[in-house]
Amino acid sequence: MKKATKIEIDYIKTALIERYGEAVTELNYSNAYELVIAVALSAQCTDKRVNLITPELFAAYPNPHTLCNAQLNDVKKIINTCSFFNNKAINLIAMAKRLVEVYDGEVPLEEKELITLAGVGQKTAHVVLIEYTQANLMAVDTHVFRVSHRLGLSDDLTPATTEATLVKKFKTNLHQLHQGMVLFGRYICTAKNPKCDDQCFLQPYCKTRESFKPR
Repeated sequence: MKKATKIEIDYIKTALIERYGEAVTELNYSNAYELVIAVALSAQCTDKRVNLITPELFAAYPNPHTLCNAQLNDVKKIINTCSFFNNKAINLIAMAKRLVEVYDGEVPLEEKELITLAGVGQKTAHVVLIEYTQANLMAVDTHVFRVSHRLGLSDDLTPATTEATLVKKFKTNLHQLHQGMVLFGRYICTAKNPKCDDQCFLQPYCKTRESFKPR
């Protein structure tokens, strides 16, 4: 695969920021507690589906103190249309218990603390910090992975190594670039039938228009 040149990387960065500089997550939330839950539920599940689930969940368990005392089957029933709902329900209750026992019911806004919560890995922690604090971090989901490969920004085989490459190449404005690449991949540079000709403002810089296959 042909790699993007430094000039192309600079253009892609500028274009994404101009288009998506004010973008925020499409997940619905009102505080850090709700955001962590929504992001955790969104793993291998669409934001649209998560937004259908969370109103009932947040109404039933409006804070960590209520969620940590929840019955597992009750949580499962609420989120059962979400992928991997069994494990996610277990993790949600465990996460809430740690928030209450260790953090006095407050969500810690540092990566090393966030990843100690059940169901919260580095990617989830980064997404939370990008959205809630505009941290200069990158997170690689399926959209970012696909877009970065199609544009020749990365030829890495895993999300983790792709993230490291994007951080090295972009350096700054990472929170805006993450949000932009997610939306660009979700609505324009889609896995199937990407809108290459009529909507893609980055089409001249695409390296693998026909050949890239999402992993």
